[in-house]
Amino acid sequence: MEEAVLLRIFVGESDKYEGKPLYKYLVEFLRREGIAGATVIRGIYGFGKTSIIRAPSILRLSVDLPVVIEVVDSKENIERIKPKILEIVKEGLITEERVKVVMYRGKESP
Repeated sequence: MEEAVLLRIFVGESDKYEGKPLYKYLVEFLRREGIAGATVIRGIYGFGKTSIIRAPSILRLSVDLPVVIEVVDSKENIERIKPKILEIVKEGLITEERVKVVMYRGKESP
C-alpha cells in the first residue's frame, strides 16, 4: 500500500471557467499536469455555503446540481497543483485527506 492524498473539489454543475464547465476544465488541467487520476461525481441533492437546496426538477431545464471532483496522487503532486486549483475555483469547497492506495492499475495496452 502506498500513501497518497485525496483532494475533493465541490462546485456547482453550472460553474464555468474560460467558457467551459469548471469540472471539465479541471479534469483536463489535471490530465495535462500528469496527475494519477480524477473522477467527477454528480450529486442528486445537496446544499452549500448559501444553504440553497440543489435538486433536479422537471419544471426547470437547467439545474445547478452539486459536482465533486475527486483527485488522487502523491502529496508532492497535489501540493504542486493546489495553487493553480485555488486560482481556478472561485467558489465552492476543497478538502484534502491522506489515503492509502490499495490498487492502481489500468488495462494492458494492445
